[in-house]
Amino acid sequence: MHFLLVTGMSGAGKSRTVATLEDLGYYCVDNLPITLIPQFAEVCFAATERYEKVALVTDVRAGGDFNQLFGSLDSIRAMGCEYSILYLDTDTDTLIHRYKETRRKHPLMTRGVSMPDAIEKERHMLEAVKSRADYVVDTTKFSAAALREHLIKIFSETDAGELMQVTVQSFGFKYGIPMEADLVFDVRFLPNPYYEISLREHNGTEACIRDYVFQDGVADQLMQHLTRMIDFLLPRYASEGKASLVICIGCTGGKHRSVAITEALTSHINQSGGNATAVHRDYQRG
Repeated sequence: MHFLLVTGMSGAGKSRTVATLEDLGYYCVDNLPITLIPQFAEVCFAATERYEKVALVTDVRAGGDFNQLFGSLDSIRAMGCEYSILYLDTDTDTLIHRYKETRRKHPLMTRGVSMPDAIEKERHMLEAVKSRADYVVDTTKFSAAALREHLIKIFSETDAGELMQVTVQSFGFKYGIPMEADLVFDVRFLPNPYYEISLREHNGTEACIRDYVFQDGVADQLMQHLTRMIDFLLPRYASEGKASLVICIGCTGGKHRSVAITEALTSHINQSGGNATAVHRDYQRG
């Protein structure tokens, strides 16, 4: 088990960092008091479900003396658990601007203490942690998407495009458009196997239906346009920090044409290095 301690300046992006780490498979705990770190490690070791990657977020909100932090980290290392420290930093002007945007106050602001003074006090409190950090990330110039991309490069062997989960879902318009859809494509113009009695009870995962849908070349033309569009869109969604994308393909009943196109599009995305799963919502209805 490996522990990643996430710390740094308040307002530097720890919440967004936790969201990215969760997408990377980390079990994340926010705002854990420093003195509880060894006990938490013991719980993780004793759990029946193995925790391979754990991220702990601790900062000035937890209170206490940060000089105790290294003692707690030494304790978990004595248990046989390695750790690393990720420190998030941001310049003072940017932090002040972020707090003004969110209309929240800095956790160290008390009566008579200005925000710049609170920020500088926090920097002083965290100097020792920053000096021992394995990773120091300055988020001053980072958008949320850029921070996500940077963290993925550090803590994953994949890039954001490979990490983004794509669901390609077939559906029938007669049962309604899926609420979770990001993109919707209507394929009701393709040849309909429903009107062939011998094919009616089959579905689009079967070769006989695929052959029928693709028989006149129109479906092939559709796939050329559709795959070109998807190849253009996926990296751009990933670069904006989108963790999941739902592409919905619809026909009348969701059993034949939409299923065949969904299978073909899912195969294309995976063969192109993406991470796609086919889901068929309605193909067993009727």
